[in-house]
Amino acid sequence: MSLEMNSSMGMPGREVLHPALQAAHNQGDGHSMHAPVLVLNASYEPINVCAARRAIVLVLKGVAMAEEENGHYLHAARFAVRVPSVIRLLEYRRIPHQSRALSRKNILLRDRNSCQYCGTILPAGELTLDHVVPRSRGGTSSWENLVTCCHTCNRRKGNQLPGEAKMKLMREPRAFNLHTSRHIMRLMGHSDAKWRKYLFY
Repeated sequence: MSLEMNSSMGMPGREVLHPALQAAHNQGDGHSMHAPVLVLNASYEPINVCAARRAIVLVLKGVAMAEEENGHYLHAARFAVRVPSVIRLLEYRRIPHQSRALSRKNILLRDRNSCQYCGTILPAGELTLDHVVPRSRGGTSSWENLVTCCHTCNRRKGNQLPGEAKMKLMREPRAFNLHTSRHIMRLMGHSDAKWRKYLFY
């Protein structure tokens, strides 16, 4: 899944990759560049997850510091960079109550890459988004009307309401909120013990 900081959270937007990191990426460390990194506010409050590449850029720019490392290195021509597992912003950022933009990647993240009709978990490329109430019938593109869907269920549902297609949603779609974000962070944190003390285990 794509994991980058959201500009609506008051954080810097996407940056051009540091030349040394681009070299490391080209030398085969690309997988490490996409490892998830937990982002803490200056107060140590967990606020987001981003890719290691983004985290390293923030550390190199002096926006954040590494609190934990995952044991891997990104090797460039003249130096090696430790890959962080947890970073902390050096200046406190006020996080709006609704902090995530409505987007395909965030719908997939909310629904945990699972079809909301049959429950099948699939890679992002094998999933689509379904309008619970079809657009042709007045449905809007909103958090409450968009769900992750496999192509089989999408074809079956077609231009119908779920009840008309004799299909039932796994859970009611809701906007991404702080509770949802924290829950997903905890689920991701199961694979990295270094996250746990920051996620109130």
